[in-house]
Amino acid sequence: MPAAAYFTTLAHYNRWMNKRIYELCTQIPDTQRKKDLNAFFHSIHGTLNHLLLGDRIWLGRFKHTPFLCQSLNQELYSDFATLHQERTQTDSEILEWVNSLTDMALTARFSFNGVTTGQERTYQLGHLILHFFNHQTHHRGQVTTLITQSGYDIGVTDLLWLPDLALTNP
Repeated sequence: MPAAAYFTTLAHYNRWMNKRIYELCTQIPDTQRKKDLNAFFHSIHGTLNHLLLGDRIWLGRFKHTPFLCQSLNQELYSDFATLHQERTQTDSEILEWVNSLTDMALTARFSFNGVTTGQERTYQLGHLILHFFNHQTHHRGQVTTLITQSGYDIGVTDLLWLPDLALTNP
């Protein structure tokens, strides 16, 4: 599989999982979504917020339209419906951007300034995009754990269950 196609698959998976998580979270009362569960970003809402913040920071870097933030735990939206709407919009932007990538572009050098240190860092673009999707998966894993601990079942989260991924279905 060409690398650009791999990232397109990850963008589809990202959108699919976020849609499932947010749909389930609409069933969870706001006070429970925001309850501090001793997670790194405290709550389900806090972790979902961090995911959106991280995606916007990276997407801003990739598209050369910086997304400025005060900290990595900055709350973007306290209202869950707004957070959900903005997540959906950002997932569409990610997919649109990833669809524009070529395998050749992925080998280019890409520099950015870190949020916490301000220092310039340079990597191959493909490695940064891999980090971008890995970061999402890492924190979605935290969210699904918090959801499960709150008494809700997210169901199967494996990439192989992404609709239309299988070449043959039973």
